[in-house]
Amino acid sequence: MSDFVITASDKHMKLATWNVNSLKVRLPHVLKWLEDNPVDILCLQELKTVDEKFPLAEIEAAGYHAVFSGQKTYNGVAILSRHPMTDVVKNNPLFEDTHQRIIAATIEGIRIICVYIPNGQSLDSDKFVYKMNWLKSLHEWVKAEMVRYPQLAILGDYNIAPEDRDVHDPAAWVGMTHVSAPERNAFRDLLGLDMKDAFRMFEQPEKLFSWWDYRQMGFRRNAGLRIDHILLTQPLAARCTECVIDKVPRKWEQPSDHAPVIATLS
Repeated sequence: MSDFVITASDKHMKLATWNVNSLKVRLPHVLKWLEDNPVDILCLQELKTVDEKFPLAEIEAAGYHAVFSGQKTYNGVAILSRHPMTDVVKNNPLFEDTHQRIIAATIEGIRIICVYIPNGQSLDSDKFVYKMNWLKSLHEWVKAEMVRYPQLAILGDYNIAPEDRDVHDPAAWVGMTHVSAPERNAFRDLLGLDMKDAFRMFEQPEKLFSWWDYRQMGFRRNAGLRIDHILLTQPLAARCTECVIDKVPRKWEQPSDHAPVIATLS
């Protein structure tokens, strides 16, 4: 049972994000977690499955609508919602991309954007150039979307630890992706659109992370990064009463290397 159980009488809206690192492998985890934590909206990343094999019947049986954009082996994103979804958009219309990394939908008047931001590999690689171009285009698209949708949330795996306090050992990460100045500046630029990092709106214990490497007992040593985020426009931030990381699924057998992040709106 998860630490953050939501009762049926709870009238708040719960938004969550989780990089499941293969929906085929982690479907039992997703269904169990949703049973324990019946959030209104769950954004998933790294489906690693094609659309034809998306487990729609199982998701619908759990009480959720689903929109998804998958691809073989890598990437893939989905939004699960207890409420109907409209105006679904796959990928950033301002950025031509063969990778399935964005899906957006309007739910109960809120524009939900689910993102799986590129990893970047290393600072001197073509993949890092791709990541920075991707982030620049995301910024421009979100800026335009905010004009149409004042109530907007961007949920997902950003592959960016915004500050040193989001890194278990900042010295060990110097010169690596996820923590570089260009990436952190891109994150701050998104906040500069008048958005709030929901997690940092509240006092949080130290050393709280959302990702831990499978290697070298990363989770057991709490050698992690906070790279999974929920950003909210001001109208939503004004309604946000809590944001937590649920580490419980990371303790399960064959877990994802990420943990869910949940924001509560009044």
